[in-house]
Amino acid sequence: MTTTTAPAQRVASPAAIPAVARPPRLALLDGLRLVAAVAVVLFHWTAWHHGHWGSGTAREAWPVLSRLSVFGNMGVQLFFIISGFVILLSSYGKTPARFIGSRIGRLYPAYWAAVLLTGALVLFFWPETGVRLSISDWAMNLTMFQQGFGVPHVDGVYWTLWAEMRFYGWILALMLLGLLTPGRLVAFAALWPTLGLFEPLITAAAGGNWAEQVLIPEHSPLFAGGMALFLIYRFGHTPLRWAVLLYNVVLAAHHTGATGSREALELVGYQVPEQAYWGIVAGLFAVVAALSLTPLRSVSLPGMALAGALTYPVYLLHEIWGWWLISVLSPVLPRPVVLVLALAVVFAAAYLVNRHLEQRFGPALGRWASRSVEAAGRLAGSAVRSAGRRPERVAPDRT
Repeated sequence: MTTTTAPAQRVASPAAIPAVARPPRLALLDGLRLVAAVAVVLFHWTAWHHGHWGSGTAREAWPVLSRLSVFGNMGVQLFFIISGFVILLSSYGKTPARFIGSRIGRLYPAYWAAVLLTGALVLFFWPETGVRLSISDWAMNLTMFQQGFGVPHVDGVYWTLWAEMRFYGWILALMLLGLLTPGRLVAFAALWPTLGLFEPLITAAAGGNWAEQVLIPEHSPLFAGGMALFLIYRFGHTPLRWAVLLYNVVLAAHHTGATGSREALELVGYQVPEQAYWGIVAGLFAVVAALSLTPLRSVSLPGMALAGALTYPVYLLHEIWGWWLISVLSPVLPRPVVLVLALAVVFAAAYLVNRHLEQRFGPALGRWASRSVEAAGRLAGSAVRSAGRRPERVAPDRT
């Protein structure tokens, strides 16, 4: 998740982008990210099959609202579309070291706070969540790579961060290979999701789950569609870029339809046809396109920057802490009051995390990480050059 900005002067290559230019924000896109986060919050609190409201499931506690909030998990799809757009936007023209530093500085301060706070809750104060964790699992979660090692998440919502991290890995690989150019990016945005279609065949032939981990087949069209939107936004409209965008919309709708319909039945208890999710995915792409490719990209409303800043910590903190608040307050207060209070507490906590951790430590952590990567690169380059030198011949001693 990153700051969204409007286009600078169009350029032919990353190296030509002025390092000092900082274009204005795409303010409405920041606001849209918070809408996505609130949709996910309502899905987990009022639709997901937990029983923390005190009687029956969340669906039974909210029989009307859950008919709408059952679709709140589509906020994740919206996150991935926006991420494909803004990660490419923010990384274009950066060195690999700066890209790595910016991601570390942006992601880890709030994440560490969420892991420590939520881990303490589920391990020591509220084991009723059913989350089975050891201290070593808790520590491994601080890396953000726990899913890659088969370690359970402190909070289930962290699975999306593993998908994001793998997407960042692809962007970093494109940087290192010198492929971060418009033509090569449009080719990548078409080929990557296409390879994902063959993931079952690759897995059957090679075994293991490495193909699924690398290709991210279910979500790659969302990221790649966001990338195609960036290319149109930054370098202009062409039939090829629009074709790649539409291709990814179709693939994303196909994957989301199958998964969304199944999850609606298994996690909430509603039967929702796949076609409903096709329309939702197309609508999500259309909204992001409207906010980035039309004059709406220049519109700004008060509070949009704050909305963008709160999105990530709200997402990290809402699920288990929200369930705990609901379980504590439901026996003594009406459900609508509990819902409002829980939202207020989570937003207040997110504000404190952003104000006192992200803003205070994020930039410094990012600069330190960038310098460390640069230093490691220089050291590795020096070692390679030293290894490549032939040792000087020493003349034999003829005395």
